[in-house]
Amino acid sequence: MPVAVGAAAAVGESGGAAVPWERAGLALIVAFGLQIGANYANDYADGVRGADGANRIGPMRLVGSGAASPQSVKRAAVAASAVAVAVGAFLAATVGWELVVVGLFSLFACWGYTSGPRPYGYMGLGEVFVFVFFGLVATAGTAYVLLEEFSLFALACGVPVGLWAVALLVANNLRDLSGDAAVGKHTLAVRLGDRRTRRLYVTVLELSYAAALLISLTGRAAAAAAIGVPLAISPIRRVLKGAAGQEMIGVLAASARVQLVSGLAMAWGIAITG
Repeated sequence: MPVAVGAAAAVGESGGAAVPWERAGLALIVAFGLQIGANYANDYADGVRGADGANRIGPMRLVGSGAASPQSVKRAAVAASAVAVAVGAFLAATVGWELVVVGLFSLFACWGYTSGPRPYGYMGLGEVFVFVFFGLVATAGTAYVLLEEFSLFALACGVPVGLWAVALLVANNLRDLSGDAAVGKHTLAVRLGDRRTRRLYVTVLELSYAAALLISLTGRAAAAAAIGVPLAISPIRRVLKGAAGQEMIGVLAASARVQLVSGLAMAWGIAITG
C-alpha cells in the first residue's frame, strides 16, 4: 500500500515524463522482503525471550508454539532480508547510492523491534518506527526511486499511510496487552494502559483521514481515502466497547482492511488528479 501511494505521488510530480514502473515493482519486492523478514525476526526474538507462550492470543507463532526451531525461523528472517538487500542494492546502483543509507536504517528497523539487547518494541517505540518506516520512508522512498529526486508531496502522503500502519500495531498491542505486561514487554499499550490505548486507536484513525483531507488542499484527491471510513466504523465501535482477547483478532483484521482500502483509494485519487 505505501508503495502504491508513493508511485501515485510520483505520477503528478514527474511533470509528464515517463515513470519507470519496473522500479516500483522492485520497490515492492524490497518492502515485502523487509515486512516478511521483520515478521520472522519478531517470531524468533519473541519466541526465545518467552514472550509468545502457551497463553498467547492470536495467530500461532512458530517458535512460541514449537512448530519450528528458533534457528530455522531465524534463517527464514535472514533469507527474506537478503532478498530485500539484493533488490535494494540493485535499485541503489540504478538510482543512487544514498539509498544504501535508507536501506541500512530500514534493516535496523526490521530487526530491532524485538531483537538485540535493547529492542525498541519493548520500550514503547514500536509505533514511532512503524510510522516512520511503513509510512514516511516507504512512501517517499518509492517516489524517490521513480523520480530520482525527493518529493515533499510524497513525504506528506506518507503521514496518513504511516498512521494507518500505526493503527494496525495499536490494535495488535491492545490485543496482547496483558500478556506483554506479564513478560515485561513494555509496548506503548502497556505503558498507556487499556483505556488510553483504546482512545489512541481511535485518534490515530481520525488523524489519518484528517491528514488525507489536508493533502487534498494541494489539488490532488488524497481525500479519496475516505472510501475506507465506513470500514473503520465497526473496529472503532468494538474497541470503544471494550473488545478484548479473541475479539481483538477481528478488530486487527478489520484494521488491516481499513489500511488497505483507504491507502489504495488514496493512491487512486492522487493518480487520477496528478
